[in-house]
Amino acid sequence: MTQPYTVIIGLEVHVQLQTRTKLFCRCSTKFGAPPNTQTCPLCIGMPGTLPVMNREAFRLGLKTALALNCQIARATKWDRKQYYYPDLPKGYQISQYDLPFSHDGYLEISDPKGRFETKRIGIIRAHLEEDAGKSMHDEQAGQADSRIDLNRAGTPLLEIVSQPDMRSALEAKAYLTELKLLLTYLGVSDCNMQEGSLRVDANINLHVDTPEGPVATPIVEVKNMNSFRAVERAMEYEAERLWQVWQETHQRLGAVPKQTRGWDDVADVTRAQRHKEESSDYRYFPDPDLVPVRVSDAELTEAQASLGELPADLRRRLEKTHGIKPYDSDVLVSEGRPLVDYFVELAGICGDGKLAISMTDTK
Repeated sequence: MTQPYTVIIGLEVHVQLQTRTKLFCRCSTKFGAPPNTQTCPLCIGMPGTLPVMNREAFRLGLKTALALNCQIARATKWDRKQYYYPDLPKGYQISQYDLPFSHDGYLEISDPKGRFETKRIGIIRAHLEEDAGKSMHDEQAGQADSRIDLNRAGTPLLEIVSQPDMRSALEAKAYLTELKLLLTYLGVSDCNMQEGSLRVDANINLHVDTPEGPVATPIVEVKNMNSFRAVERAMEYEAERLWQVWQETHQRLGAVPKQTRGWDDVADVTRAQRHKEESSDYRYFPDPDLVPVRVSDAELTEAQASLGELPADLRRRLEKTHGIKPYDSDVLVSEGRPLVDYFVELAGICGDGKLAISMTDTK
C-alpha cells in the first residue's frame, strides 16, 4: 500500500578531524586520557586568552570538502555561536555561520541490492568548528552526580550538513555509510562512533498528501544515535510517530512545534528533549580574536592532488577492469584498500576477476 506521505530527511554529521592538537590551542586530542588533563587556559575559557587556528585542521577540512564536490570560498571567517551548556566553558562555540569555507557539494549514494535508485545527496555546507566538552552522568542507584571532562573541548570538528534529499531510513543509512567510507579513505578521521569521532543529528519531517496538495509537518531533530543502525531505526520510528501525531492533531499544523528529541536505543523510541532552536537563538557574530582565512590557488591544487582514488571511482574501476558485479565491488571497497589491492593482484595472476572474487575472503 502506498503511504499517504513522503519522508524528508536531512543529516548533520560532526566529524572529529585527525589532528594531534586542538583547533585553536596546542592541547592534545588523544582519546582516553584522564579527565581534564588535556586542557589549557584557552580551551577552558579563561579571560585574556587568544586563539590561533590549527592549519592542519583547515587542510583536512579543505581536502574533505573537495572530495564532497563542494565549492570552496576563497575567503572565510570565524563566528561565535552563543549558548550555555555546562561543558562549554566559554559560553560560546567558535564556528562558522554565514561564510563557511565550503558549500554546495554532493555525495552520490547507491544500493548494491537495488532497493533504491542511485542518487546525489546535496551538501549544503561543510564548515569547521570547535567541539564542546563531555558531560558524564552517574546513573547508579542512589547517585545523582554529573561531572564535566573538558579534554574534548576545542577539538576540531568538521560539520557536514546535507540537503533534505533522503526519502527513507535506508537512504539515510546508505549516505552515512558512504560518507564514513570516504572519510576513512581520505585519512581525515578515524570515524570511531564509540569514541565520539563521528556523531549524527537527523532532521526529519513528512510531506503529507492532502486534497489541497502536500503539507509539511514540523521538523524534528533526533540526537543521541550511536550507530548507523540506530539512525535507521530512529528514522523509521520517527516517521511512524509523526504520521500518528498528524492524524491525532486533525491536521492542525500549529499543534506540534519543532522539536529536538533523543533516541532511546534500549526502548527503540524517541523522547522529547526541548523545542528546536533557530539560528537567531544563537546570536552569532564574527569572532573578534580570529582573522579571516584566505585560500590560495596553490593550497587548492595541493589539496586536490592529495585526494587519491575515492571509493566511488575505485568501485567503478574494479567493475570495468575486472568485470565484477556492483555488489562485489562494494564489499571489496568497504573492507578497505588492503583487500582491494589483494584482489587486484590475484585477478592479475589468474586473469579472471570473477574467479578472483570467489578466492577472496570478503567475510
